[in-house]
Amino acid sequence: MLGSLINRDKVFFDMFEKAADNSAKAACALCGMVGLMKDKAAPAAISEKVKEIKDLEHAGDQITHETIEMLNRTFVTPIDREDIFLLITKMDDIVDLMDGAASRLELYKINQITPEAIEFAELLKKGGEILKHSVATMRNIKNYRDILKHCVEIHTIENEGDQLMRQAMVKLFEANDAINVIKWKEIYNDLETATDRCEDVANIIEGIVLKYA
Repeated sequence: MLGSLINRDKVFFDMFEKAADNSAKAACALCGMVGLMKDKAAPAAISEKVKEIKDLEHAGDQITHETIEMLNRTFVTPIDREDIFLLITKMDDIVDLMDGAASRLELYKINQITPEAIEFAELLKKGGEILKHSVATMRNIKNYRDILKHCVEIHTIENEGDQLMRQAMVKLFEANDAINVIKWKEIYNDLETATDRCEDVANIIEGIVLKYA
């Protein structure tokens, strides 16, 4: 059923893939940024990564705007309108949160990146690649078992993010530096919430697949 609908109106799936690719690129850029911070790179190199992520955030906003505009102009959609809206906006949220974390790292003049921040970035990079593949696979509903398997992998990443957040906060409060606690709490919150949004996207994809498979 879904296959025939996609053939009739695949433009929304083109937009989903653009959004997923944009999110994966942002996660890769974030990984590159924290890697530069770990290696004590020049501030200019780190700022260039912040700008790259900001540009991707703007691109994500444009993709979301175009998709919603198209949704409002389309009478019959290939999948439920609510699913289209939720899927495109939640993927945009992931990029927004990574952009927020990157901007705070620069704004707060963080000189020493933490192992937990690096691990968060790596989790998001892994999650971004899985979501990118899952979204592309949605074009062929016959592969629904593979899609559902990837959704389970995203759930695992979100659980790892929760555990990492607890670990990070324990270490942070042990340091007993109020200003540092405030700074890192906001950064960690953006990173951990981004993993939550990855799970939200996986849940939406899973719901679509089970509805139409």
